Amino acid sequence: MKKVKRRVTSGKVRIHVKREKTALHRCANCKGILHGMKRLMQSRVRKLAKSDRRPDRPYGGYLCSNCTRELFRERARVSNDI
Repeated sequence: MKKVKRRVTSGKVRIHVKREKTALHRCANCKGILHGMKRLMQSRVRKLAKSDRRPDRPYGGYLCSNCTRELFRERARVSNDI
């Protein structure tokens, strides 16, 4: 946490604590940035609704959309070959 000096309305200078954001969430397959993921502290993320924490699709919050699409294509190819 970073301490920042701010001038308040009374004219005095007060110290405000600035919370820093967490690192970007990454795809487990290609290490690309995951979109739709909150960059909050773990204690704040836990208080959010599950739909606000990650995308509502298969492998949401674990794989990016491109890797998920490729995974489904691979599974379709394997199931059609049998």
